[in-house]
Amino acid sequence: MLVILSVVVLFLISAPTALAVCPVCTIAVAGGVGLSRYLGIDDTIAGVWIGGLTVSMIMWTIDWLKAKKWNFKFYIPVTYLAYFAMIVVPLVWSDIIGHPLNKIWGVDKLLLGIILGSVAFYEFGSWYLVLKAKNGGKAYFPFQKVVMPIAPLIILSIIFYFITR
Repeated sequence: MLVILSVVVLFLISAPTALAVCPVCTIAVAGGVGLSRYLGIDDTIAGVWIGGLTVSMIMWTIDWLKAKKWNFKFYIPVTYLAYFAMIVVPLVWSDIIGHPLNKIWGVDKLLLGIILGSVAFYEFGSWYLVLKAKNGGKAYFPFQKVVMPIAPLIILSIIFYFITR
């Protein structure tokens, strides 16, 4: 675990500053995933944070590919598919996703959380970029780049807490 954390920290320290999602945001999402699983929080909530972390890493990877000029045909959808396959397929193979007693509204709790967390993180992260462009390239408030993608994950977590308790 310490080796993985060290690699992530080294990656974040060496990353360029102009990325779609900031390093603080990614660390906050990763911390949310670890904390929720450690505390035994419902899978819908853990899934929300896994989805957010996945989209964060996808955005970082796409920016990195663009910076290296490795933009081959369909590299954006391939990146999305690769990351979600790396996350979801092992969870399905290990019966973490797909357990018949772990469903809400007929959908696996973890998968539902991953989908909703991914969509929320992406949409609010994209909305930040739109708002920033409309404001002359400046954020409307300090740490807006962090708050906008993380806030919907927190809100979804609270909603699922009350639904699943």
